[in-house]
Amino acid sequence: MNPANQRTAEGILFTDQYQLSMAQLYFRQGVHEQMAQFDHFYRRNPNYGMHEAGYCVSAGLEWLVNWMQEVYFHDEDLDYLRSQRTRTGAQMFGEDFLAYLREYGNFSQISLHAIPEGRVVHPNVPLTIVRGPLAMAQILETPLLNQLNYQTLIATKAARIREVSRAAMVLEFGLRRGQERGANAGTRAALIGGADFTSNVGLSHVLGLPPKGTHAHAMVQVFLAMGHSELDAFRAYAESYPDDCLLLVDTVNTLESGVPNAIRVFEELRAKGHSPIGIRLDSGDLAYLAVQAAHMLNAAGFEQTSIVLSNDLDELSIWQIQSQIVDEAHRHAMDADAVIKRLIYGVGTRLVTSHGEGALGGVYKLVALQKEQAWHPAIKIADTPTKMTNPGLKQAWRLYDQRGQATADLITLEDEAPRQQPQIVLRHHSDHSRHRTLRQEDLTWIEPLLVEVLHNGQLVADLPTLDAIRKLRIADVDRLDTGVRRIMNPHIYHVSLSQSLWDLKQELLRAMGM
Repeated sequence: MNPANQRTAEGILFTDQYQLSMAQLYFRQGVHEQMAQFDHFYRRNPNYGMHEAGYCVSAGLEWLVNWMQEVYFHDEDLDYLRSQRTRTGAQMFGEDFLAYLREYGNFSQISLHAIPEGRVVHPNVPLTIVRGPLAMAQILETPLLNQLNYQTLIATKAARIREVSRAAMVLEFGLRRGQERGANAGTRAALIGGADFTSNVGLSHVLGLPPKGTHAHAMVQVFLAMGHSELDAFRAYAESYPDDCLLLVDTVNTLESGVPNAIRVFEELRAKGHSPIGIRLDSGDLAYLAVQAAHMLNAAGFEQTSIVLSNDLDELSIWQIQSQIVDEAHRHAMDADAVIKRLIYGVGTRLVTSHGEGALGGVYKLVALQKEQAWHPAIKIADTPTKMTNPGLKQAWRLYDQRGQATADLITLEDEAPRQQPQIVLRHHSDHSRHRTLRQEDLTWIEPLLVEVLHNGQLVADLPTLDAIRKLRIADVDRLDTGVRRIMNPHIYHVSLSQSLWDLKQELLRAMGM
């Protein structure tokens, strides 16, 4: 795609047709400048089939904000809209509407509240609140969902991989298998969620990290095709990178050729005063091979060298590998913990594509409309109670129990102050019968989650560094109960409505005859 086409495809027209159709309808009805509020939230955590997440990790906000501040309707964008025709040949978008877009078609009047990147988030809690003129707030729906849903999905997958990997290094290798240039967003989200480094060179540079990687099977194959040996290939690599030598050992035969040849090269490096990094296993029974390779490396005096595992890894396969290593190591009189601690996990396809759950079901719903300087709550009715939206202007809070652990997220009306209430009633968002009451003495901390990021298009919050975002994630995950963090069958974290928000919701339902 040439640069001009890319600007068109990824600029302000990076939205759905029906957003523009609705914006013109609002313009025709004279309500396009009416202030509106939309909430962005998701209804359930990712379910990967055999296992599911107990929480998500917010990601994507900085890139969305940067995009919002840069885009507007260029002349060529308006010319394209002008060229669209109805079924009868009439101009789809009128000149008066196009003139409005030329002057006001940007996000300079949009205000944005959001839960910061790296924070743990839960279903039905607003991750993002958009407030601004109805037409432009509507056009924002698609790009906001696109950018925030995907990065949150991948950050969540990475957090689960980090959880099961414990303190081991996790490398993100997904660029070759990602969704075209969207893989850059996936890489960033993976680094937020728990990956330590990535093989993605360009994004590593942008984010201030050293890219990580070794060599592919092709390097060994080249030497074999030229009549040389695997050992020759390893020696050539070691000669080029004597202090960064990590060898892929499964091109020929892992245990009979690859590991012995790697050890021979490592001994030659050691004799020259260099310390090899380790080996990589990319095929076969990774748990069995890791134990056998560790045994051979130990016997040669390379107890500290790393063993990188790759090949369609995700949180479940890593968990299974670790469990098998415990059995394999016991049978071979090896220390299982020592083997596991030297592992590095290279995760690619199943991380960047969120294998098992390819999309986060984030939605963007109108919750309030301003008329004559007063805000009027809006609600979406659905046959399924869980799909009914929570109306009005809102804030979200996290409640911490006496242990300092997060016990619930509470959604309130914007003007409520739960920290000043002696008792807090928590109502289930859809089940009339489920509620509980917490006293202030039961809690150590009540924290507001949503912060203002944009005010009338202007950035009013600091956008944290990647390191700061990662620290937020670590702190939030540490404050979750272990049951919520489980890889399999996680405990359901409580998300509740305040009594006032519950009452407002019931009042609107009664007014609509529900």
